[in-house]
Amino acid sequence: MLQNEHQISEFKSTSGLNRIFAASRYSIQGLQLAWKTEHAFRQELLVSIPAILAALLLPISRLERLVLIMVLALVVIVELLNSAVEAAIDRISLERHPLSKNAKDFGSAAVFLTVILAIVTWAVIVLPVFMR
Repeated sequence: MLQNEHQISEFKSTSGLNRIFAASRYSIQGLQLAWKTEHAFRQELLVSIPAILAALLLPISRLERLVLIMVLALVVIVELLNSAVEAAIDRISLERHPLSKNAKDFGSAAVFLTVILAIVTWAVIVLPVFMR
């Protein structure tokens, strides 16, 4: 427990340009680690990259293109958050516990709903292009 509620973690940098560089470095390390260790992250990225290229080539408005790309990015972002929750739960304990299962299931549900959102968004925007 913290002795003083205003105490700052020794792992936190405090300010300035160094904080921005450190945060960027940590983010890149996180992406690299996710690529190496998270199968779902790799799958979603490998689906998203060609889909983004397709979105760039489709005869749609810039706003529609942006929405298509944003929902793909959202899937990857939510997957990273889900992986973070799972890692934190596993760090606490690897033994099975109902609350740990709940936390992991909630994260999985968030990814699932985001994937459904992406599929519906793509269907609403892209299907009419091919129906013309």
